[in-house]
Amino acid sequence: MALLSKASRSAVADPLLKNNPIGVQVLGICSALAVTIRVDQAVIMTAAVVFVLSMSNSIISLIRSFIPNRTRIIIQLSIIAGLVTFIDEILQAYMYDMSKQLTVFVGLIITNCIVMGRADAFAMQNSLGKSFLDGMGNGLGYGGILIVVSFFRELLGSGTLYGYQVVPQWAYENGYENLGLMVLSPGAFIVLGLIVWLQLQVAKPEDH
Repeated sequence: MALLSKASRSAVADPLLKNNPIGVQVLGICSALAVTIRVDQAVIMTAAVVFVLSMSNSIISLIRSFIPNRTRIIIQLSIIAGLVTFIDEILQAYMYDMSKQLTVFVGLIITNCIVMGRADAFAMQNSLGKSFLDGMGNGLGYGGILIVVSFFRELLGSGTLYGYQVVPQWAYENGYENLGLMVLSPGAFIVLGLIVWLQLQVAKPEDH
């Protein structure tokens, strides 16, 4: 029943839009700029962050009564690092090319302020079920922004989606050119800035 409560539903729903970690809290910006050139990279990064967030929240919630306050950050980092290492090994074993493309960015999940923030601010004070849902919600909210940004960057910058050509050849033959700015960091800033602006309008309509 707890999973069906209003609080549990909010733990998943709020980070998707109302309190999105990137769009509203403006956290995790670096990875949103670094891994959003292609949609497939953003999808894999999303899956990795959802797994790490939901599992780290769950584990920390389970053992929170045994974690000394003075060493809680070290313990949280150790748990998160173990999960990230597991994901990195899986990628290297089964998706080696993608692992090479993401290079250090999967490893940097360890220091992602969203992951550490939810572990310390939520999982340390809440039950297993709520902590799991909070991790899943924040991971999906974070990943949703990555995928949206990568959609526009890949489509406008390369004319492809998920690696498949979607802009027809005749368009290029008739003068269409890819927007090179989208494959550079300024393009990511522009798309992300527009998304942040839009989410702030939706999240706090009473202020406008």
